[in-house]
Amino acid sequence: MGARVVVRKIIEIDESKCDGCGQCVLACAEGAIEIREGKAKVISDDLCDGLGACLGDCPQGALKIVEREADEFDEEAVKARLDSSRKGCPSAGTMVLRPMGDVGSPSQGGSELTTWPIKMQLVNARAPYFKDARLLLAGDCTAFAFASMHPDFIRGRVVVIGCPKLDDNEDYINKLSEILASNDVRDITLVHMEVPCCGNLNRLVDMAIRRASSSVPVRSYTVRRNGELLEDAA
Repeated sequence: MGARVVVRKIIEIDESKCDGCGQCVLACAEGAIEIREGKAKVISDDLCDGLGACLGDCPQGALKIVEREADEFDEEAVKARLDSSRKGCPSAGTMVLRPMGDVGSPSQGGSELTTWPIKMQLVNARAPYFKDARLLLAGDCTAFAFASMHPDFIRGRVVVIGCPKLDDNEDYINKLSEILASNDVRDITLVHMEVPCCGNLNRLVDMAIRRASSSVPVRSYTVRRNGELLEDAA
């Protein structure tokens, strides 16, 4: 037996206003919203209770409550959805962040990170913030070894991090080539550790650029284990 259709209140999302920040995803306790192709979407009417807890969290005013025919709210469907979500990563929703604090004052935060997620496996290649972006591709360990990572590299860039030793290299090439093919990325800054496995990021970037038929310029830097920074030869 299918869901009963009733006239009730339900969330409507104006995609022309949505910037894919993901704040509504976090605000929806029922898990009714997710980011798809850089835009927030209601997954299924029966997951939305229509109470509007997510409305105040949208910085673009893209959400509103409308009254229309929709599947009846189904608490069992919500429970099944939430149980399924726990098997994945609930924090992987695409979002835009605001830099916090003063970089020169660690006690005030000093973060220059403006997008989330940052792991290569989790980023959405079609997220709106990749359009005309300056892309920073960094090895997982670099931010721990290089003290000035935020002001010198993260500021003004979209960050993607990865570890070519532990992760699937072909997945990296596929994801990065999709980012380059789908967006007008302005340039790539590559920061990797001096260890050979991390230096392999250079090869993966080259392969992704060729696969995407891109001519994006790349500058590469090596971070030594003692924190010293060296610019790689072109």
